[in-house]
Amino acid sequence: MTELILIRHGETDWNRELRFQGQVDVPLNATGHEQARRLAQRLVADKVAVDHLVCSDLVRTRQTAQPALTALLPQLPLETLTDARLREQHFGVVDGMRVDDIKAQHAAAWAQWLRFDADGGMPGGETARQFHARVMDALRSLAHQHAGKTIVVVTHGGVLDMVWRTARGLGLAGPRQSDIPNAGLNRVRLQGDAVEIVHWADTQHLVGLPAQPVYDQTRLATPAPPESVPSGSTA
Repeated sequence: MTELILIRHGETDWNRELRFQGQVDVPLNATGHEQARRLAQRLVADKVAVDHLVCSDLVRTRQTAQPALTALLPQLPLETLTDARLREQHFGVVDGMRVDDIKAQHAAAWAQWLRFDADGGMPGGETARQFHARVMDALRSLAHQHAGKTIVVVTHGGVLDMVWRTARGLGLAGPRQSDIPNAGLNRVRLQGDAVEIVHWADTQHLVGLPAQPVYDQTRLATPAPPESVPSGSTA
């Protein structure tokens, strides 16, 4: 059994603007850097025995990971620890756009998006099913390579959503149902195809920072047809 400490990157200005960041390379803002600093302090204070660290190759995850890496595994250079498979979902033509602009410029695509269908995606981007396969293949590969170890994985909100759905035995259709705060701590265990959540969305180390922006998919969603549980899922 391998334990993963999954962390969504710290805040960016585009989070504040509720843009579809996708795979655009957006840096942390001042709050995001403070979140990253506190995250590293929390991991040290908790005496977490971390064996390895890996992050998406996008700058917002690398900036979030660096303080933790410096504190826990200073002998490892960050540039050797990135994995493009841990990137956010690719949103195609709307990557980097605000919701209001998507509604105005890509009305049909926005209407399709609101159905949150497993096989629907923005034009030129990934579907939820394609995204889920990429994410879970990457995490299971990491768990196999570091079997029995504890790995810090700094990634993106959509990636954590795929993990949550898999662990809870949910389908890929429908809006996001879990809280995924910037720089929160999420611990899961992987063994074979089984994914077990130990705890989720721990933000004790972020107390006193500005309230986080929330993109609430449940308020936007239109009814979607039932969708089967992803292969290899466990309740």
